[in-house]
Amino acid sequence: MAEITLDNLTKVYSDGTKAVTDMDLDVAAGEFIVFVGPSGCGKTTALRMIAGLEGITSGEVRIDGQVVNDLPPKDRDIAMVFQNYALYPHMNAAKNMGFALKMRGLSKDEIDRRVREAARILGLTDSLDKKPRTLSGGQRQRVAMGRAIVRNPQAFLMDEPLSNLDAKLRVEMRAEIARIQRDLGVTTIYVTHDQTEAMTMGDRVAVMRNGLMQQVAAPKVLYDRPRNLFVAEFIGSPAMNVVLGELEHPDGDAWVAFGGQRLRLDPATVESHPGLGAYDGRQVVVGIRPEDMEDAAVLPESDPDRRLSVICDIREDMGSEVYVHFNIAAEPVATPEVVEALVVEDAEDEETRIAAERARGAGVTFVARLERTTSAREREPLELEVDVTRLHFFDPETGLRVDSA
Repeated sequence: MAEITLDNLTKVYSDGTKAVTDMDLDVAAGEFIVFVGPSGCGKTTALRMIAGLEGITSGEVRIDGQVVNDLPPKDRDIAMVFQNYALYPHMNAAKNMGFALKMRGLSKDEIDRRVREAARILGLTDSLDKKPRTLSGGQRQRVAMGRAIVRNPQAFLMDEPLSNLDAKLRVEMRAEIARIQRDLGVTTIYVTHDQTEAMTMGDRVAVMRNGLMQQVAAPKVLYDRPRNLFVAEFIGSPAMNVVLGELEHPDGDAWVAFGGQRLRLDPATVESHPGLGAYDGRQVVVGIRPEDMEDAAVLPESDPDRRLSVICDIREDMGSEVYVHFNIAAEPVATPEVVEALVVEDAEDEETRIAAERARGAGVTFVARLERTTSAREREPLELEVDVTRLHFFDPETGLRVDSA
């Protein structure tokens, strides 16, 4: 196991493009950390600089305290797992896994021992004699991992290793990778654009945007206390609902108003966000997670002052829960970081449509995740109670989270 330190790590290409800027990060020995962000955010470039596959413009990469900027990849004692597996098609699984050991001059018996041990861990014992073309995608990915495991490296670096698998197999393999990493205790840096992968696998997650680190924290912290609007929108599925609102104190109580809706804040919410005082009578970005709303009709008790009165636009039955989409006639938050966080590669994705609506100024489309007992029906009125203790607040100009206790 190795500690990995990135100190002001920067990559600038010859055309002036800044891929990574002043990246600082300490990865503890045995830690599983995930780099996540949209395409082009710099996460793979950072990983390749750690591996020695990409030159470093400035800053340092240290492995167990040793500066490795000028060391070739083979001398860094790390193992890389690639997106495309990079297996030799003419070799069977066992030979693919043991090839690097053969090049290092290990004995045949030692290579065989390590390969069989890795195969046992990965469930590949019965597939060692098979060539890549006869293996499933999941098996090929396991062979690629086995090739890394047999080297007993100080660290694993994984570059979107599951992106070529179908959805069901991807879920199975991410659990398998997490288990193997936990059992082996090897320091691991994992790159993905899939925030669900990041949140379910990493001890900590580093969210990146435009070559800059936005926030590094445990998954729960990222979800509960996002540092800025980009992290708030990027982490979570469905995404956090955000809208421009105003703080009011018409009767001594604190209220937040947006699009003809008003929610009364309880004293605990106000006390836990001391920075809110600076926004009295001013606009503030209000964030509501989909699961922090519920159909008031299914609650044993409900507070009319904490409800949204809406018209159900779309009802999606997911089996264990129901997603309800509705429009709030409020001013959208269409800052670059919000739109960038919501726009994904699949142009048909619901979140892309929401981002486009916000950019057009067509009100704000909200999504609520409700209990399956909800009676919500499309084109009919719906009363939703909001858990105001779970509201998020951000500055509309800087995008930063309004400080909370």
